[in-house]
Amino acid sequence: MSIEKNAGIDQGSFDHTKYKAFEPISLKDRTWPEKRITDAPLWCSVDLRDGNQALAQPMSVAKKLKMFKLLVKLGFKEIEIGFPSAAQTEFDFARELIEGDYIPNDVTIQILTQAREHLIQRSFEALEGAKRAIVHVYNSTSTVQRQQVFARSEDEIADIAVQGARWVKDYAANYPQTEWAFQYSPESFTGTEMDYAARVCNDVINVWQPEKGQRIIINLPATVESSTPNVFADQVEYMCRHLNQREHITVSLHTHNDRGCGVAASELGLMAGADRVEGTLLGNGERTGNMDIVTMAMNLYSQGINPQLDLHDMQEIIEVVKYCTQLPVHPRHPWAGELVYTAFSGSHQDAIRKSVSYHKENSLEHWNVAYLPVNPADIGRRYEEIVRINSQSGKGGVGLVLERDYGYELPKWLLAEISQQVQAATEISGDEISSEKIKQLFETQFMDIPNGWQLTGYKLHSENQQTIAQFKIKKGSEVVELMGHGQGALEALVTALTQYLGLTIAVNAFDEHALTHETVSKALASIAVSVNDVSGVACAVDEDSTRANLQACLSAVGNLLDKHEALRNVV
Repeated sequence: MSIEKNAGIDQGSFDHTKYKAFEPISLKDRTWPEKRITDAPLWCSVDLRDGNQALAQPMSVAKKLKMFKLLVKLGFKEIEIGFPSAAQTEFDFARELIEGDYIPNDVTIQILTQAREHLIQRSFEALEGAKRAIVHVYNSTSTVQRQQVFARSEDEIADIAVQGARWVKDYAANYPQTEWAFQYSPESFTGTEMDYAARVCNDVINVWQPEKGQRIIINLPATVESSTPNVFADQVEYMCRHLNQREHITVSLHTHNDRGCGVAASELGLMAGADRVEGTLLGNGERTGNMDIVTMAMNLYSQGINPQLDLHDMQEIIEVVKYCTQLPVHPRHPWAGELVYTAFSGSHQDAIRKSVSYHKENSLEHWNVAYLPVNPADIGRRYEEIVRINSQSGKGGVGLVLERDYGYELPKWLLAEISQQVQAATEISGDEISSEKIKQLFETQFMDIPNGWQLTGYKLHSENQQTIAQFKIKKGSEVVELMGHGQGALEALVTALTQYLGLTIAVNAFDEHALTHETVSKALASIAVSVNDVSGVACAVDEDSTRANLQACLSAVGNLLDKHEALRNVV
C-alpha cells in the first residue's frame, strides 16, 4: 500500500524547501582521510573575547582576570583577551594584565580588531608594554556579506584586507619593544569561494612577508557552521595547498557549533593540515557556541595523546566558567557533565563492576574499562559518580556501590536479594538512591540481629574427627546453651538448632571474605538457609570469622521464624 509522504500534515512555515544544500568544493585528491592526529595543536583560548561577547552579562575586569588566571593555570600559551577598541572595559582589562604583570613570560596575549585604522590604532595603544602579542585583524569575505551587507566587489573587499594588514604592520613598527605576531581571518571563511579566500589571504601574506621572519597566522573561521565536517576539512586542505609561504604560516581554525559539529570540524581540520585551534572552555560562544576545547583536548587524551593542557581538576574548571559566564554546564556535557560518568542501567553497572575488577586483577597496561573511555579519577571525578542507582538499575550496580564504598563484596545470590530491596525503595520514591541509603537498606535487611538470636559465646573442640560445639544465645534476659556436632562449627550449629527447634534446617549457600575498607581486619559472612523449605538470607561482620559465620546463620533462622507464622506455630 502506498502512503503519500507527509499526507494530512500541515507544515505551515516549517518548510524545508526554502533552504539550499551547502555546495562542497571539488577536491578529489584529498589526503586528510588517511591522516591521524598524533599531537595536540597549538591552542588559543578565546573565552575572554568570543566567549565574553556572547554573554548576556559580559564579564567584569575582575571576572576576566579570574578566567585569565585559570587559562594560564591550565597551560594555554596563547589567549585572546578581548576587543580593546570596542569597549572601555576591554581596553582597561588589557592594561590591567600588562601593568599588573599578570602575563607569564611564556604566554602570548591576542586581541581582535576590525580592519579599520582608528580601531587598529586603539588596539596597539591597549597593548603598549606587552612582551609579546598577536594582533588579530579581520574582515568578512563571504558571498552573502559582500553582496547583501557591504555591497562591495571582490576587489573592494580584498582591498580592505590589504589596507588593514598595512595598518597593522605600520603601527607595530611604532612599538619595537614588543614581539609582534600578526593574524588575519577572512570572516565567514566557509561561506567564501575557496579561490577567492586564498587570493585575499595571499594578498595579506604578501604585505606581512613571513619569509623575512614575521610570524603570521592565517585563521580559517567557520563563523557559521554550514556543512558537514568533511566539507570543512576539504576547505582547509585546499587552503593549505594554496597559501603562499605555507612553510612560514601557522594555519589556525575557529569553528562554531551551529550544526553541533564544531569539535569534529576542528579535528578533521587538523587532519587536513591545520596547526592551531581556537575555542573556549566548555564551548561557550555565540549562538550554539564555539568549539569546545575541553572536549577536544579530552578526546586527544583518551587516545593516548598529550593534550598539552592540564585538565585534571575538572570541577575547578566548571566552577570558574560557571561563575564568570553565569551559564550552567549541561549534566551530559562530554567529559565534564555531572552525569557523564554515571550509569543507571543495570547491565551497564554490571559491566563496569566486572571490567574494573578485571582491570585490577590483570594489571592491564592501558585503560580498557567497559563504558568508561578514561579513568574518571584522572580529571578529579570520584567513583561515586560512575554508578548511581535508580529503579532502572540492577544488581551489578548495587554490588559495585557496596563493594566500592564499604568493602561489602557480595555473592550473586545475595546481590539478587538486596537489589530487590533497593529497587522497591527507588520505585516508591521515584528518584535515585544514595550510596548511604543502599548501605542502610543492606544492613537493616541482612545484618540486623533479630531479638533472641544474638550469639554471646561458643566453644569448640575436636573429637573423633568431629567438631563438638557449645553455643550461648541471648534470649531476652536469659542465655540459652545449645550443643551440637558436625564437620565444622557451622554444621554443628545447624545440628544444635535442628534439635532445639524441631525443624529441618539446611545451609543452601555460604560466602565469606575480608572487609578491605576496615582498619581492623574483619570478615563478612553471608549465609542462605532454609527452614522447613522456607528460604532466608542474613549476614554478619566480626573480627572472628567463625563468630561471623555462626551469627549469620542464627540471624537467618531467627528472621525466618519472625516473618513466617507457620514456622512459629511448629516451634
